[in-house]
Amino acid sequence: MVVNGRSLQLEGEPRLLLVDFLRRQGYTEVKRGCDEGRCGACTVLLDGKAVKSCTVFAPQAAGHEIRTAKGIMGAGLHPVQRAFLEEYALQCGFCTHGFVMTVTDYLNSVDPSANDETLKLSVKNLCRCTGYVNIIKAVKKAAKLLSAPQQPS
Repeated sequence: MVVNGRSLQLEGEPRLLLVDFLRRQGYTEVKRGCDEGRCGACTVLLDGKAVKSCTVFAPQAAGHEIRTAKGIMGAGLHPVQRAFLEEYALQCGFCTHGFVMTVTDYLNSVDPSANDETLKLSVKNLCRCTGYVNIIKAVKKAAKLLSAPQQPS
């Protein structure tokens, strides 16, 4: 499998969860939360689609591309990461990486200029610290950032 552009060999037991494999490889931004696929703290992009890595066995990801929150960055923060930072859409930060991955996938699959209600539906992860107000603001800001014309380099 390829994680954030780095080719990794999968060695270990066939029932090893992807979240555990990634953490053993040093990808600590992938958090272990509920172990049931409910909270979203372990969300990664698997071939560009958000998946909860606590619900995927690592061998199932062999031959696929995985991106973590660190892996979507370019020279700087990804627009979704920037929006979360600028809108203070975090508190303790435990859930932030999972939210960023879920929102990134969502905004890649819909028209970023979608209405507010549609954008609110993208907030499927759980946060134990905030009231989601700033998270929803960040989703809206990320949608604007992603739909803005890109400046030539």
